[in-house]
Amino acid sequence: MTEHEAAPPQPDYLDLVADMTRSFAESQDIDETLRRGLERIVDALDAEAASLFVVSPDGGAVTCHACVGPVDITGLRLAPGEGIVGRAVNANACQMVRDAREDPDFRGMVDAATGFETKSILCAPLAVQDECLGAIEVLNRRGGDGLFTEADARLLDALATSAALALMNARLAQAMVERERVRRELELAADIQRRLLPATGEGPAAVQGINLPAGQVSGDFYDVVVLDDGRVAFNVGDVAGKGMNAALVMAKTASLFRCLVRDTPEPGPLLGRLNGELTETATHGMFVTMVAGIYDPVWRRVTLANAGHEPPLVHDRAADAFQPQEALAPPLGIIADATGAGGWPERTVPLNGAALYVFTDGLTEAQLEDGRMLSADGVAELVRGHNALPPAERVEAVAGRVHGGEGALADDVTLLVVDDGEGGGRS
Repeated sequence: MTEHEAAPPQPDYLDLVADMTRSFAESQDIDETLRRGLERIVDALDAEAASLFVVSPDGGAVTCHACVGPVDITGLRLAPGEGIVGRAVNANACQMVRDAREDPDFRGMVDAATGFETKSILCAPLAVQDECLGAIEVLNRRGGDGLFTEADARLLDALATSAALALMNARLAQAMVERERVRRELELAADIQRRLLPATGEGPAAVQGINLPAGQVSGDFYDVVVLDDGRVAFNVGDVAGKGMNAALVMAKTASLFRCLVRDTPEPGPLLGRLNGELTETATHGMFVTMVAGIYDPVWRRVTLANAGHEPPLVHDRAADAFQPQEALAPPLGIIADATGAGGWPERTVPLNGAALYVFTDGLTEAQLEDGRMLSADGVAELVRGHNALPPAERVEAVAGRVHGGEGALADDVTLLVVDDGEGGGRS
């Protein structure tokens, strides 16, 4: 046995390891438990000071998370690989420095700033398997020759392992709490969205829609508003992007439509006003494709304005033919005043017993049961197959035929029909 080697840890050290491991496992306050753990480590190793460094989540700098001793260095940040701590983290192995002044990796900045003199160092990584979360650094053994021993290193390694498990458990618990918070926020957002969208079966029998979100929240939307003069305003929109950002833009656009449509019922000028509002607050390159329309059940026609959206289909039942209504202007939220003072260009389409189908690309790009992408032609075939159903049942039947991989939709699906056969009126 060499001068600095010692026998394995004594029973009281084993008790210390067991006790601290139990404390870490049961702790409700990980920060306080780690600080008290450092105090016990300092006592057990008869050291002057100790500190616990944690690697940042991006795997870069390490920051002092807790410390005990004459100098408080909590919050001290070290660059990746800097100092003895950085060496222990990179090597994922315990480092023993008998004379700090002779070690090329020792950084004396704290000593220079505080007057504390670092003599010997023992630094053990906070490792869980191959992942290193940080390190515990212990300074200046008080007793004997002032140098740490191999037995000290084994003890610190054992204590660092239990501390690393405590940190990992704390992170997992925090992640679970965060996931639960996000889940509740998504549930709230989904509930708000459902309240913004009309339910299938509500409103005029001739104008019916359905929205199937791919996730908890949707970037698609539609609305149906009966105006004071008996005409029916409607829209179908799709926000570029997914997740909460798309859901927020969806909520804003849907709310603006409902607020503005009674004052500006004409689709072209209405889209112009919506575009002005969206471009003022556009973020992250998000934009909205949208069809806005007015159905006149007396004159049996629709007036449409299309802002970069999927072409709606007009189904002439007598000829069993579908006529796409192409977009004539760009999406909303990209260019302010993109179409001038008159707003988005409009087209008026006589129905006279025909039906108009407006949908998002989540429908055309969805899969059928055999795995084929539906496409616009596929939408037409599904419409033909369910043409005899009332509008509310028809949109549910058509949307119900599509699915995504493993039963989940790859994108939100929204479909709206304006069926003049249900609307009646005169020519």
